[in-house]
Amino acid sequence: METPATGSEESGAAEGPAEAAMGREDGGCEGLWELPVERCVRRAECGRCRRPRKVCLCPFFPVHPLKVSTCLYIIQHPAEESRVLRTVPLLAACLPGDKCKVLIGRRFGEDRYPELAAVCRNSSTLILYPGAEAANLEDVALIFPSPSTIIIIDGTWSQAKDIFYKNSLFQLPKQVQLKTSISSQYVIRTQPTNTCLSTLECAAIALAIMEKNDGIRETILRPLQALCSFQLQHGAQIHHSKEHLLKNGLYDKPMPKNKRKLRRMELLVNNVKI
Repeated sequence: METPATGSEESGAAEGPAEAAMGREDGGCEGLWELPVERCVRRAECGRCRRPRKVCLCPFFPVHPLKVSTCLYIIQHPAEESRVLRTVPLLAACLPGDKCKVLIGRRFGEDRYPELAAVCRNSSTLILYPGAEAANLEDVALIFPSPSTIIIIDGTWSQAKDIFYKNSLFQLPKQVQLKTSISSQYVIRTQPTNTCLSTLECAAIALAIMEKNDGIRETILRPLQALCSFQLQHGAQIHHSKEHLLKNGLYDKPMPKNKRKLRRMELLVNNVKI
């Protein structure tokens, strides 16, 4: 009984166009497998700042951690942990380990974080988060006991808002804000407004106020300035705030369809505090 041709050698079928093309491709790859494989070598990193040695930031850190009485608790959104150009590690490198504690997460319950709960219940604790209920830190520092603790939330504005309002512990400390008109020096990351500051900058200004020492701010800002300078030298672009881009007609992304987000952008253009 005859069987249908299957394209095998036994069938005796002629080589088709597809097989011929495959043969040509195989022929074109001859010798490639014998080429030496170039090994991927990681750039040497600094053991302290974890940056490539060519752009090491250690020379810009203080020789010894700053002596401060104020303790910082940085509440960091998990998304910030994976960012390459973070400011919290720079801040931590400037301070003693017991004066800058970083907690990562979205939800902070009393059972899981008893130490944080005790800190939030302490009358000498402040939480830095702007709003209608927030007092100016400059005014509070005049009458607040020392040493004190300041809680700072590290994340985008939407992430910080979510953490602040959805954790009851953070409603316990006195709420404060910074009264400043300076622009952020963290120019390699886009900020919502011209006066929005990075976590490091907020901490630097807050510590300078609480410790009554402006030199603290200058010392903590130094590695941030160096980081931005290195990045700009290696191809990064200066990021203007979203407020600046909108006001000058430079915002090139599609406008949001969400009415709430669109309203926020309108407020930015009209200089309304949000």
